[in-house]
Amino acid sequence: MSDSRAERARAAFWRRHANPKSGWSRVPTGPVIVCAIYRRDWRLLAAALVWTVLNPVLFSPPETDDAWMTRAVLAERWWIDDEQRPTIGLAYPNVCNAVGAAAFGYALYAAWRRRPTAAAAATALGVALKCWWLGVLVRRYDARATRESPDRPSTGTADGLRRPRDSR
Repeated sequence: MSDSRAERARAAFWRRHANPKSGWSRVPTGPVIVCAIYRRDWRLLAAALVWTVLNPVLFSPPETDDAWMTRAVLAERWWIDDEQRPTIGLAYPNVCNAVGAAAFGYALYAAWRRRPTAAAAATALGVALKCWWLGVLVRRYDARATRESPDRPSTGTADGLRRPRDSR
């Protein structure tokens, strides 16, 4: 696949994943995986893993970026692709995402060891820190978009989404 074709496929993936239904329906996937491991329910685990892979392409691209989860996905892509930032590293807010990932790893371990309280607490912490990280990214993404276009007119964006005039 050529670079332009690969980039088009990547952009299409992110546009479809930016549908808020895609983002919000992925939130419970981590807890379902932890539950499946705790219960030793390999079918549920397989279903959750298949859902994780298929989810980003199952939904149509959103028309606007007015939904918080749409902006969260766009902000995540922007954060990953931003060439102005020297490194992603473990500075704030990435430390939230890293600690959340570690908490999820511990949740998987606790589920395997059948420690329900530890598994539930670590899962909740992981989800909360991921949402916190996304919240910080959305605020930065919105601030950048506001600097680039203070009145946020209904024009196309680099992501191909229309920004509504009366939101935010």
